[in-house]
Amino acid sequence: MHAFGFAAARTLPEALRLAAPDSAFLAGGTTLVDLMKLDVLTPDRVVDINRLPLRGIRSTRDGLRIGALERMSDVARHPAVHPVIAEALAQSASPQLRTMASIGGNLLQRTRCGYFRDVHTPCNRRQPGSGCPARTGDNRTHAVLGTSDACVATHPSDLAVALVALDASVRLVSHAGERLVRLAAFYRLPGDTPQVENDLRPGELITEVVVPRRPWARHSTYVKVRDRSSYEFALASAAVALDMRGGVIHEARVAAGGVGTVPWRLPAVEAALRGRPPTRASFEEAAASAADGARPLTENAFKVTLLKRTIVRALMSLEGGS
Repeated sequence: MHAFGFAAARTLPEALRLAAPDSAFLAGGTTLVDLMKLDVLTPDRVVDINRLPLRGIRSTRDGLRIGALERMSDVARHPAVHPVIAEALAQSASPQLRTMASIGGNLLQRTRCGYFRDVHTPCNRRQPGSGCPARTGDNRTHAVLGTSDACVATHPSDLAVALVALDASVRLVSHAGERLVRLAAFYRLPGDTPQVENDLRPGELITEVVVPRRPWARHSTYVKVRDRSSYEFALASAAVALDMRGGVIHEARVAAGGVGTVPWRLPAVEAALRGRPPTRASFEEAAASAADGARPLTENAFKVTLLKRTIVRALMSLEGGS
């Protein structure tokens, strides 16, 4: 680990003043400290923000608001939190990590690609222009959607998939002011610049997550398929939410994880579900387009079929297997 300076901010203005392009904010530290130990991240200064008043879980007239410093385990247990969010959090990481990790930190966690985490191998996210050995190497867990010649790393967050399905936004604060950005637009496809993973600007801080009030939010679920039942990232996952009226699907929201370089919203699947009865046949027909545009690699073509089956499984579980 490289040497670094340390400061603890007591107020939001103080945290923003201490921030610099070569600084890193510390909340739970479950990703930051990990990557610093590996020399993947080498900030000159670490700014502890745990004393900032960025907490609270509130159900308001406009929707659900979650402070960025709330711990994952606390949010998962809160009665105001929508089922898809609670289930995504409960299936993330391990109980110990969920107790420490913050909501803001979870949304900003870095990819779990082994090449990214190994400073002795090339990686375009870590060192632009060095190459992407995952394209022809060990890529069983990598993405099949949203990839480029520069990067095929999968986005790691379960929570982000659930929030994208619910049209959530993040509130960002810096010296330049405050802005609210839809999470679906916050994450960046790798393209030719995989080192730019999101729209977070230098010195900017996530202060809260805002989930708008929508009729489908309470009727939602999250299904995650992985190699083991705990402390494992998704091979494929699905966040689904349905607004049922008169025995048919009036509106649907579907997003996938474990298969894309960003949390992957599936508007074609949503459109195919509208106006249909909640049956296996309807779900299978809608899910058939889920992997359109996929670019499988040498070891992960199975994800194309797995994604479709995961979506059907999530929809079936939401509707009680009808």
